[in-house]
Amino acid sequence: MIIEYEEKYLENVRDLLVELEEYILEIDHDHLDQLHPDYREKMALYDLKELEENEGKCFLAIDEGKVVGLIMGLIRSYEEQDYLDYICPKSGIITELIISKKARGKALGKQLMAKMEEYFLKMDCRYILVDVFAYNNQAINFYEHKGYHTRMQTMIKKIEGEEKV
Repeated sequence: MIIEYEEKYLENVRDLLVELEEYILEIDHDHLDQLHPDYREKMALYDLKELEENEGKCFLAIDEGKVVGLIMGLIRSYEEQDYLDYICPKSGIITELIISKKARGKALGKQLMAKMEEYFLKMDCRYILVDVFAYNNQAINFYEHKGYHTRMQTMIKKIEGEEKV
């Protein structure tokens, strides 16, 4: 069952965000991600506040009374300088899509995506953007299968020298 976020599920949302971050830590070849001691307590609140401030939504996949997946998305905002070199169509941004490891393979990701795409269409968005961690091949394949393609890439290089703290 897919529902809109309810505060009674906050602890389940926190659990899912931690599960995703732990997975990102496992696949981060650059070793730049971390699970800060305050992550579990604060990240869900930051995400939910960002949704509230940007016409966003959070939808939850519920199985036997427990959240087993979620999607968060918001409406993209532009700065004045963005209009100098970009058409700036109204766009939605998927900020999180998480399916618990135990619940994968049940088409929950597809259901959550469909719900968010429905919301973005209702909000008159013309495009949907999503940032995907480069080492997360599962997610990249999922989004490509759903019709998404790469428009921008972030390149990174570690430079040698003395590290300053």
